[in-house]
Amino acid sequence: MNRYLVLFEKSADGFAAYVPDLPGCVAVGDTKDEAEQLIYDAIRFHLEGLREGGLPIPQNNVESEMMLVG
Repeated sequence: MNRYLVLFEKSADGFAAYVPDLPGCVAVGDTKDEAEQLIYDAIRFHLEGLREGGLPIPQNNVESEMMLVG
């Protein structure tokens, strides 16, 4: 089981989601819930393609932290 950080960005049209450790693994949805389900599926598809291609599975190397700036 792999664990990856997923970032969500709200836009005028809905939400985008991406995985910094998996370049090119993105999803967009009208709602955050939709984007969340789509990025879950995208991650699984992305990892499956890497496995089928005999490529290494990237490890989680990204960290996040909220910072208060004022």
